Amino acid sequence: MELILFEPMQGYARIRLNRPQKRNAMSAQLRAELRTAMKLAREHFHVLILTGVDDIFCGGIDLKEVQSEAAQGSQAALSDWRELSAEIREHPSIFIAAVNGLALGGGVTLTGVCDLAIASDDALFGLPEVGFGMYPNPAGPAAQLSLSRKRAAWMVLTAERISAAQAQAWGLINEVVPRAQLDQRTETIATRIAQFDAATLSACKRALDDIPLMVNNWRDAFSAGVSANDAIAASSSHAAHALELFTQGERNTGQGQ
Repeated sequence: MELILFEPMQGYARIRLNRPQKRNAMSAQLRAELRTAMKLAREHFHVLILTGVDDIFCGGIDLKEVQSEAAQGSQAALSDWRELSAEIREHPSIFIAAVNGLALGGGVTLTGVCDLAIASDDALFGLPEVGFGMYPNPAGPAAQLSLSRKRAAWMVLTAERISAAQAQAWGLINEVVPRAQLDQRTETIATRIAQFDAATLSACKRALDDIPLMVNNWRDAFSAGVSANDAIAASSSHAAHALELFTQGERNTGQGQ
């Protein structure tokens, strides 16, 4: 891979977007290589850190490619970008965004579709698409599923960039850390999550998506939780083993921490 740096670690892997001269814009090649990295990680790493090189997280989709395709009557790039964003949500691994700088359009998409997001204190987030006469898609839905209606509307309608501190206050990201501490902080979180059972993490990821989007009342939500645990039990004996340890007075991973 040329535009992706894949860095295997103990129990997790880091994926770096490596196209700094184009603000890590999601070209066809970059999208293809990100898919390759996700495929490589699928059976081996159940936690993935997604970040960029230098001072840029992601500046969005490659608009020159979009324009070139549009001149030929095609929207393949936009369609493929939406599909890739959905594939991140469908991937069994837990994704942690390490937002190391500018996150525009597709950068907000990646932040939104990752399960957790940590940003450097100098990161900026923005949706410039309205200035191009467009609704931001998939960045708009990614923001709207993370933010309240008014806050999502602010990003969609004003095209103003918001700071990392504001993004945290609004709920777009989890934490803000000094730039020098970003890698260390995300590694700490990835290491902690990676110690948990892979099947459990995958089922929890699905439940975090399915329950808010598919249920209308508390009973349905609780039933969806039962379904999540049934799915775990069907693919892993970890829960039964963990309960056995607990009844014997032994501590499980993460217990009491």
